[in-house]
Amino acid sequence: MRARLVFGDVLRAEFEAGLGVPKRSRRLESSPRSRVWRVELSRPPGESEAREMSGASGTSRASGASRTLGTPGASRGSVVVKQLVEGPRADERYAREVAALRLASRAEAPVAPALLATDAGERMLVLEDLAHQRPPEDWIVGYATALARLHATARPGDAGALPRWQGPSEADADAFLALAETLKAPVPPGVSGELHDLVSRLGQAPGHAALLHGDPCPGNDLHTAAGIKFIDFEQASLGNGLVELAYLHVGFPTCWCVTSAPAPLLRRAEHAYRTAWRAATGSEPEGDLADACAGWLLRGDALVERAHRDGTDHLARLPHQDWAWGTATARQRLAHRLAVVSRLTAAHPALSRTSTLTATMRRHLLTRWPALQPVPTRRP
Repeated sequence: MRARLVFGDVLRAEFEAGLGVPKRSRRLESSPRSRVWRVELSRPPGESEAREMSGASGTSRASGASRTLGTPGASRGSVVVKQLVEGPRADERYAREVAALRLASRAEAPVAPALLATDAGERMLVLEDLAHQRPPEDWIVGYATALARLHATARPGDAGALPRWQGPSEADADAFLALAETLKAPVPPGVSGELHDLVSRLGQAPGHAALLHGDPCPGNDLHTAAGIKFIDFEQASLGNGLVELAYLHVGFPTCWCVTSAPAPLLRRAEHAYRTAWRAATGSEPEGDLADACAGWLLRGDALVERAHRDGTDHLARLPHQDWAWGTATARQRLAHRLAVVSRLTAAHPALSRTSTLTATMRRHLLTRWPALQPVPTRRP
């Protein structure tokens, strides 16, 4: 946990050039895939200070090019330094984060910390340090506004800057139908076709691809005096923004903490999202929110933390085993998502049979495990 912060030549030069002299660093909590420090700074170094810092900063390791995007200055009291550690697709995660932060910097009102410097060879980023405040009770309204502004920073010419968002697969649809059979929930005729058509719709590229955060969880949203800013863009992609607006309905499917907001608050949040998107783009959001929520329901890998998303059919595990992840168990998450999708698709012309099936599956789930509790209503 106490890995030492050591700057290579590239970032050391950036600090010497004007970011300031690093005085002290403190390791912050982060995922196992990264190391994060808060670094206190003094004034930008003079020539003698620069030489002293260069000699005191440890082993020098040459790295790739760096580009300073923020506005360095002596008044900056601290910065955050993030390093993507060795592991699966570490270089890709670093590249996604850098690309997403650069796209997000276009927002008129900032929706992410400023990216001040990078070192590709060490997979390190220097970021603006932001003070987080306790979110209000209706935090999802401001969250939805900031999410829309983030999504709207992508432009048609950004194709290729980030990977395309990947939705559920045909195999996910089949696994969901197999779960229904295991739960002894009758599958209405036509449901298989509805689900496979859903997979196809979600796989189609929207006309205006949004900048998707990839993991917009409570905790990756900093509530600051200047508004909500998102951090940790390692899974960023381009796609339809409604697949992330759906997080508010289905309970943050890629996140350790699940919340279920009351319907009036969800309506306010959805209105805030659509209003902010229109203000930023001059157009209505494309896509279908019910489709987006149903897509998350199909994905068994959205029942486990990222380290376990390895191709295992987690829906097939669920009748035989329940497991805790963060604030809810897998069966709690599934029961919540079934209820959401059943409600949202009840009058949906392309998913009406799916609505019937999801309502039946939820009843069978609760009959089989009557002690199952609802997911939490508040964020931790």
